[in-house]
Formats: sequence, C-alpha cells, structure tokens
Amino acid sequence: MKQMLKELGLKTTSELFAAIPEEAMLHEPALPEGMSEMDVMRHIYAVAKKNMHAGKAPSFLGAGIYNHFVPAAVEEIVSRSEFYTSYTSYQPEISQGMLQTLFEYQSFMVELTGMDVVNASMYDWASALGEAALMSARVTKRSRFLIPENILPDRRMVLETYCAGPGIEIDTYSYNKETGEADLESLAEKMDENTAGVYAELPNLFGVIDSKVAGMKGIMGEKTLLVAGANPLLLSVMKSPAEMGADIVIGEGQITGSRMNFGGPLLGIFGTRKKYIRTMPGRIIGATVDANGNRAFTMTLQTREQHIRRSRATSNICSNEALSAVTSAVYIAVMGGSGLRNLAAENLMKAEKLAAMLDGLSEIESPVFSAPHFNEFVIDLPMEAKEVNALLLEKKIIGGLPLGFLGDEMKNRMIINTTEMHTDADYNALAGALKEVL
Repeated sequence: MKQMLKELGLKTTSELFAAIPEEAMLHEPALPEGMSEMDVMRHIYAVAKKNMHAGKAPSFLGAGIYNHFVPAAVEEIVSRSEFYTSYTSYQPEISQGMLQTLFEYQSFMVELTGMDVVNASMYDWASALGEAALMSARVTKRSRFLIPENILPDRRMVLETYCAGPGIEIDTYSYNKETGEADLESLAEKMDENTAGVYAELPNLFGVIDSKVAGMKGIMGEKTLLVAGANPLLLSVMKSPAEMGADIVIGEGQITGSRMNFGGPLLGIFGTRKKYIRTMPGRIIGATVDANGNRAFTMTLQTREQHIRRSRATSNICSNEALSAVTSAVYIAVMGGSGLRNLAAENLMKAEKLAAMLDGLSEIESPVFSAPHFNEFVIDLPMEAKEVNALLLEKKIIGGLPLGFLGDEMKNRMIINTTEMHTDADYNALAGALKEVL
C-alpha cells in the first residue's frame, strides 16, 4: 500500500478516496447480529414483499428500461446449460454453438441498424455511449463531443467518466421547446473544427421520434462522426440510422427478450461502418470455414485488453453481456420481422391512445411536445411530478419519470411510458388516480 501511494504521489489512503463524497463513504458497515439460514430466508422474503414492481401494480416508468412481454420459448432456450454457464468464448474451436448464436445476434442488429458491423457486445446503453465518444476521438483525432441537452442523467454521468481521462470535452445542444426535436440551429452554433462526434437519440428522452437527426450530417460535415442512440424495436418500422447518415449506432438490447429485473443485466448495442471496424471496441464474431471446408465461427476481431497488448486495445472492457446477447438473438428469431413490426406498431398506437386519454383531464397537458412519439411521452401537471408520483404510489400505481433534473422549469413534467403489457384497465386506473390526486 505504501509503495502504491508513493507512486501516486499520495500520503494517506484518505487522499486516494478523496473524490468520493463524504456522504457516500461507508466507514463502519452497520451489520446486524448473525442469524440462522432459516431466519435469513424469512427476513429476505419479508423485505422482498415490500417491493412495488410491475407484476404487482401498473408501471408507467420507462426512460431506458422497458416492460415488454417475453415469450416462454425465449427463456426455455436461453436456460440451456450450454448458454447459461458460458462466460466467454476463449477457445472458439470448442464453442461453436455459442459463437454461432452471437453471430446471429450481430446479424440481426446489422439488419435493424443498417450498420456494416455490430459487436458482441457492450455492457449497456450508457457504456456504449462512452465508448462511442472515445471511438469518435480516435477516428477524428479531435477532443470535443456534443450531446443533446435532454439526456438521461445516468448516460451523461457514465459518458463524463469515460471522457475524463482522455480529456474529451462534452458540450450540449438544445431542443425545440414546441416539438421536442433537436434544435439544428443550436447544433450548428456549437460545431467547431475540434468536434469529434455528435450524439442524437431515436426516440429521444421525451419519446419523440426526432426527424431532425436525418439533417444533422449536413450540418456537421464529413469529418465529424454522427452517433445515433436507437431503440431496436422502433428501428423495425422506420428508416435505419445508417440511412440518416449515422457513423456509429448504439442502443439498449434489454427490450429484446430480457426482463426489467429491477435494473439489469442490460445489453449494450454497438455498430459502425466497415471503414471504422478496427477502431471499434469489444469483439466481433465472424463466419469462416475450418480445415475440412465446413462452416465454422471464430472471434474475428478481439480488440479488448484481455486478447491483445494493452497499448493496442481500443477499450478496457473486460467482460461482455454474452447471455443477454443470446437472449436478444433468440427473442428476435422467435418474433420474426413481422412480429417486431406488429409490436412496434402496437406500441406506437398505445402511446397515442394513452396520451389522448390523459389530455382529456382538464388539469393535464398531454403530450407536451407535438412531434410523433414512440412508447412514451411527456405530460405537464399542475404540481410537482415527484409529489404526484408519491400520491400515485399510495394508490398502487407506479408513475413516470419526473423531469426536474432538466431544471426547475421541468419539475411539473414527467415521462409516461406504455407498452403492449398495459391494458385498458391500467389506463383507466392511471387516469382515475390522476384525477383524484390532482
């Protein structure tokens, strides 16, 4: 320890952890007295019963993790021991089944995103965003990255953590207060010769399907990379990000077969164009033939630290979400193209239906933004959204995400999410509860 502190130029361990806020420090763990195994189980079950989840109450909380139906076939296939116990495929010659499934996952995501190649895989959407910023800087030799003003705080914080070491500057461009779409004039003003990449989302934080993304590349110029964060379900019914000029596409694969599970595990999607393939993070599974001419699968590119010299690694990602990627591949195969499109259409219609129903309440403006929405939309309330959520919870309804983190002017607004899992009874329960608490 003394040697490590000396190398870092520090005198005490307290200095080593100085970046951690005092309120977050755990000085002495408050552990209870020991219990028998039986008493521990009783205690755990008692605590678990307090959880308010989507299985016990209608949940309208989305904003990154969504409640979609998972066919029984998906979990049955994924629970096979060949998939379930696999960590990662270090010896491709004896892991053909796993490698083929990951290859299928990549292929499905290539079709949805329009990219030339998709890796297998990143941790989640937020880490994929961080890696996209680093990759943009590697490709362009620039050190500035633009993101929308309306972005989830966890994605921004992870991005800031990734960019802190390399010294990549993060700046924001604003959105149109009427439509909820990107403000291209604001983007143009923020662009300069040191901008490595621009990030945009489809749909964005407000659930808005942003038509302005298609016009961004013309403002940015060819040297700056366009990074599009996209919902893979929405991509089944709209023009691909590649057709809009995106150079990198990222996203969250949780909605393709994984349950919410109180927040994880998640699945980071990451794709790019072929010319950037050697600068992308993670690993890529390829199809080839063996010595006998039979079809075979192998890890074609392995640019993470565990596989190549540290100095040559494009990322220090040391694991992957292989099981989640397998789950995604199985889910998409079970649903098929028409199944995904039908589901996306249903989600579009449900959001429109619920928004209109809530707009019928005199106290609520719904939706706030005029552009088309997918899965979720913003409502405006006559009181603080956090207070409304607390009152809804008393009525066994889980409300949406309050938007106070965007500023005091947004504290009365929240994002309402709906999927195919909601029924008319759920909608009536939400509308009735809002009418009471307001």
